Amino acid sequence: MQQKIPCLCDNTFTVEIPEEIDLDGEPKYIDEITSGSFMNFTCPSCGKKHRPEFPLVLTWPSHNLRLDVIPELNRGEFYRRKKNPPPVKNLEVVIGYPELSDRIAVIRDGLEPAAVEALKYFLFLKADENYPDSDINIWYQGKRPGSSAEGPISPPGTIEFHLHGIREGEAAITRIPMDVYEKTLADFRRHPRGEVFSALRVRNYLSVQNTIRPAELQ
Repeated sequence: MQQKIPCLCDNTFTVEIPEEIDLDGEPKYIDEITSGSFMNFTCPSCGKKHRPEFPLVLTWPSHNLRLDVIPELNRGEFYRRKKNPPPVKNLEVVIGYPELSDRIAVIRDGLEPAAVEALKYFLFLKADENYPDSDINIWYQGKRPGSSAEGPISPPGTIEFHLHGIREGEAAITRIPMDVYEKTLADFRRHPRGEVFSALRVRNYLSVQNTIRPAELQ
């Protein structure tokens, strides 16, 4: 599908955008998505970089994943939707390409998205307590192995998150012990409709953003 991208130099250029991507069939997109280079375009007239967001469906059959990717500009429209479309089995929503990158990295690393989003929620509570006036975003960065210096038994390692918005232009790094993730995962499996996990979901959209959206989008 062709899309036009307007540039500040008054040039408009056309790009080819896939409407659906199969990550098993085109695995090159996995690195593009997780590295942030997905859908990056350069104006042929002035050289300015553009990172537009277009809706698309992304599938990863080997991981039983189907994602309806909604541009960040359509977040309010998603929440204000008066009538829900008929549910599509196994079709999850992510909003914005950064969230798409986050989700693909979580699935790639073999983690449960609901447990990872719950960890983000607990980090948000702590960050809001310490920095109540900051607009904070939290992103998954990957699993980190434990240090062999800790002893002969292989340590469980950690999960790393980056917190943006505490200080301008900087990211705070937080590492959560893997056993905390495992406990959160066990809680999710025992009580998938518990208070926290229910708050993380709006229809087929699982995200910590559901717990911090403004009142007008409740």
